[in-house]
Amino acid sequence: MILKLNLENILFLDIETVPELERFEDLSENKQKLFADKTQYQRHDDYSASEFYNRAGIWAEFGKIVCISVGFFNSKDNTRNFRTKSFYGDEADLLQEFKTLLEEYFSLPQHLLCGHNAKEFDFPYIARRMLIHGIALPEKLQLFGKKPWEIPHLDTLELWKFGDYKHYTSLKLLTEIFDIPSPKDDIDGSQVREVYYEDKNIDRIVVYCEKDVVAVAQLILKMRQEPLLKNEEIISV
Repeated sequence: MILKLNLENILFLDIETVPELERFEDLSENKQKLFADKTQYQRHDDYSASEFYNRAGIWAEFGKIVCISVGFFNSKDNTRNFRTKSFYGDEADLLQEFKTLLEEYFSLPQHLLCGHNAKEFDFPYIARRMLIHGIALPEKLQLFGKKPWEIPHLDTLELWKFGDYKHYTSLKLLTEIFDIPSPKDDIDGSQVREVYYEDKNIDRIVVYCEKDVVAVAQLILKMRQEPLLKNEEIISV
């Protein structure tokens, strides 16, 4: 199936998330309690809710998106290129801009969204944050009542599982075994909160997010046994 896909019909994406507020103490008392209840199983007795709050970005109820990066193949005159673009800043604004992109350029039935572990994380996270901000979901994120084969999402983690549903492999590991340039050569996901709140360096996060998008596209190319993208074929717009 993957060999039959038109690469130009795929929108590759990745998101970066952080805790919604910088400090646990900034939450209302009610939300502090709700966070403590939500994370009790993960924390056990090793951490207090306050100490665990630096991980809050992984939950859409307590986190927010600070960057959505996308990439797509655009070939002309037998020349291949891969274009990347990022949405960042105010969360409501970036979500609306991303929705506009989907509706104007990637709304046809043959268009797919693709990420790594995106079916479990990126896609539902985006949908939940859109609803929290009162943004109507675009068609590509409206999944209720659809059969699995009707969902327009592609996930490189799922492709790599080959039906082994208990198996998890990180993007970092896959880039290593396939000899793809690592997207984790500067920061990784565990450092995004620090870079955002303490260093206040959104540009660094954007670069990291776009590298992840390129890595997912490279992984698809490897799975199709096609040549990897060269640096000159990758264009940031």
